[in-house]
Amino acid sequence: MENLWCVAVTVLQLWIFVVVFLIMLPAMFGLSLGVTGVYIKILVKLLEWATLRIQRGRQEQPDVSAPLPTGIIEHDEGSMEEEMWELRRSRPRPSKEFALSDVMYFCKTGMESIVDDQVTQRFSSEELASWNLLTRTNQNFQYISLRLTIIWGLGVFVRYCILFPLRITLAIIGLSWLVIGTTLVGFLPESRQKNWLSELVHLTCYRICARGLSATIRYHNKENRPQKGGICVANHTTPIDVVILANDGCYALIGQIHGGLLGVLQRSMVRCCPHVWFERSDIKDRHKVASRLRDHVAARTKLPILIFPEGTCVNNTSVMMFKKGSFEIGATIHPVAIKYDPRFGDAFWNSSKFNMVSYLLRMMTSWAIVVNVWYLPPMTIQDGEDATQFANRVKSAIANQGGLLDLDWDGGLKREKVKDSLKEKQQKMYSRIIVGQNGINAPEALL
Repeated sequence: MENLWCVAVTVLQLWIFVVVFLIMLPAMFGLSLGVTGVYIKILVKLLEWATLRIQRGRQEQPDVSAPLPTGIIEHDEGSMEEEMWELRRSRPRPSKEFALSDVMYFCKTGMESIVDDQVTQRFSSEELASWNLLTRTNQNFQYISLRLTIIWGLGVFVRYCILFPLRITLAIIGLSWLVIGTTLVGFLPESRQKNWLSELVHLTCYRICARGLSATIRYHNKENRPQKGGICVANHTTPIDVVILANDGCYALIGQIHGGLLGVLQRSMVRCCPHVWFERSDIKDRHKVASRLRDHVAARTKLPILIFPEGTCVNNTSVMMFKKGSFEIGATIHPVAIKYDPRFGDAFWNSSKFNMVSYLLRMMTSWAIVVNVWYLPPMTIQDGEDATQFANRVKSAIANQGGLLDLDWDGGLKREKVKDSLKEKQQKMYSRIIVGQNGINAPEALL
């Protein structure tokens, strides 16, 4: 019994040494011992070998099914006018009247949207081109050899029995430190020292939490980092986007007041940092929200506000419509593009399928979080440009930099019905075609 007790004490001491001296302290000072980098390189080699092994197995066994396509329908890239022209090109003379063949366009487009629309597929996990050994089977790679099965089993042991307890320990330490540290700093009088301590506490806590996810973050174009008195806008994939960005600088957050553990964190954080929290009833009052944001950015000494204008998490493949509220203020916008590497884990939070606890458990049992962050040059609204056009210009810049699809759809369609304004937009486009405003019925186009 005494020998078992000695072994337990030795294991506990080793655990504390690893957590405190090899992970926590380097994280607090923004240092890295290079262990995570070596770990990622090993993972890359392992996943490449697994993919080649499965592909070779498929060649050896022709009866194994071929990979399924990532998309169901191959959508036409032409506009409504171009596709209507293809349907009308056989007509003998120009006409500004309704043509029965026009119905076929809307039937075709409608069926495509029902089967494989652009919105629904943005709220499901991205299908990988290769198996990342995080599940027992994969619909595109069904052949699994004995060696690959053994590797998968060893991976389960490493992820659940070694990495998971370590990550849980770091997450508890980071969140506890955040609550205690921000509460203590909140008692200090307003001064430069208080602001400095507040930023230090936030920065160290977020870095510890990032190490708890085995996060490898590559920041690009650091000279464009958001400055005080501005607004930082970014595409949104997961709640840990905040942790990823806050590892390289502090931000004032904006969001709805919550209860439970998240409410405890919000109340402690707002004591020492000017975060902007709203009641649910206030969120619906756009003027009140805009007024609070204007007051914040008007004080040039306050931290930049971090906003995710999409309003919901999207699956790391696209950028959806930006709400125009944060672009109406007139402040300098600092765009940031975030792109996760899906090979090491699915960072997307499907809130309709997983609650926050189950999602975090999935994240903590993945291989790692590897992400690229690009700081784009600051942007301001141009003469003659309204808030919607400004928001679309920023969104396009983020999508181009991150290699993401630029979509005009509102992410709110995840839970809501299609707005009447979107239906009216399609109706107006068709009416312009009927009266010949888009050139489709021009005589020279039909000859």
